[in-house]
Amino acid sequence: MADETYDVIVIGAGPTGENVAARAVRGGLTAAIVESELVGGECSYWACMPSKALLRPVTVVSEAGAVQGVAGARIEVAGVLKRRDSFTHDWKDDGQVEWLHGAKIDLVRGHGRLAGERTVSVGDPVSSEGTVSSEGTATSESTVLHARHAVAVATGTDAVVLPALADVRPWTSREATSAQSAPGRLAIVGGGVVGCEMAAAWSGLGSRVTLISAGGLLDRVPSFAGDLVAAGLRDAGVDVRLRTSVQTATRAATGPVTLTLTDGTSVEADEVLSAVGRSPRTTDLGLDTVGLRPGSWLPVDDTLRVDGVDGGWLYAAGDVNHLALLTHMGKYQARICGDAIAARAAGREPAVRDLASRSWVPQVIFTVPEVASVGLTAEQASQARLRVRVVEYDIGNVAGASLYADGYQGRAQMVVDEDRQVVVGLTLAGPGVGELIHSATIAVAGEVPLSRLWHAVPSYPTISELWLRLLETYGL
Repeated sequence: MADETYDVIVIGAGPTGENVAARAVRGGLTAAIVESELVGGECSYWACMPSKALLRPVTVVSEAGAVQGVAGARIEVAGVLKRRDSFTHDWKDDGQVEWLHGAKIDLVRGHGRLAGERTVSVGDPVSSEGTVSSEGTATSESTVLHARHAVAVATGTDAVVLPALADVRPWTSREATSAQSAPGRLAIVGGGVVGCEMAAAWSGLGSRVTLISAGGLLDRVPSFAGDLVAAGLRDAGVDVRLRTSVQTATRAATGPVTLTLTDGTSVEADEVLSAVGRSPRTTDLGLDTVGLRPGSWLPVDDTLRVDGVDGGWLYAAGDVNHLALLTHMGKYQARICGDAIAARAAGREPAVRDLASRSWVPQVIFTVPEVASVGLTAEQASQARLRVRVVEYDIGNVAGASLYADGYQGRAQMVVDEDRQVVVGLTLAGPGVGELIHSATIAVAGEVPLSRLWHAVPSYPTISELWLRLLETYGL
């Protein structure tokens, strides 16, 4: 492949990169996307889709067991794994490549690196799990792509491996979501989203799971949510060990892993998952050629343009900018980013800017029970110097919740900006709450006054009647 010039070059063909390129093309520009692994990225093959395919059957069985008169729901592990594989298309990206072609986006296979202003060199692809399509242009290290207007980085993140686990062949989130059988014993190190979701999934699929966290569980949401998840995991048979960490880890050539913990106890497991965070996939990206530090996150402005790069031609969308490490937020940023590139190419300033990534981020954690949140916690609101009032309510007191599950256990916490009389945050924990969070997202993003929100009448008997109870508890 000879050197080529495009209006826009995107490095990384996950959901974020695909959307950046598509929006740029929709704005009348030409675009190429560079990918060294599978088109569709982490979400499609090793994160959102396979993890939720593993978790959904576990949730179904759990909820079936909470309704009197329902009996016989059970997990069939082989069927669950087969269904999971169908969502990843057996780790083949033919369908995603076909979508790129339909969107008039050129695919260049290989490892993309910045090579100076508006320039990307493409080398041999790095090794990856899965099978790539035969379509797309293969490259050699001599291939160079030039951008007339912009380069967008959408390379995402890699799992962090705890140093103490480095020599015992640990799983990362990739192995945890793609494993072809349930390990007899699984130790999970880390009490965040990945750790809690994988504890719920693999315990439901028959593994004996030990979850080890240096703090509590889900420390970024209010503590009541983490407490409910801890109780749910323990009820499911997970050995939850809080406020302790791995001191040493040993493993022979074959056989189990032995973990010694700082509280003096030990854990033996067939596999160990490192779920202690993510790091930006920018170490081998050529950042030094444009005055940036390799391995760093890429801070951006409200149009996703990278700070500190002369000429304003470099953009970064999705996890790599560290604003909100969630697929739906990456796609939201991508739409803004692609539109901004197209607008500036036409000599206009972008009309739409990123308003949500720093304040209004919605998230669902697919544990048993679920946790859903949007906006600010009470602590974050106080740090932002807002004068707030916190309202809490037991979701189980809502008629719809008692119908949903016998003995429904759940809680809601609403954060109200007293000066503006609007909701700035809501956290929910309980069965089925993930489908409630978008109404909260609309209230927060739309800055709907409480006096107006009171007229949004919830249907009876649904769990969404929670909104009425929260507003009544507030005093309306």
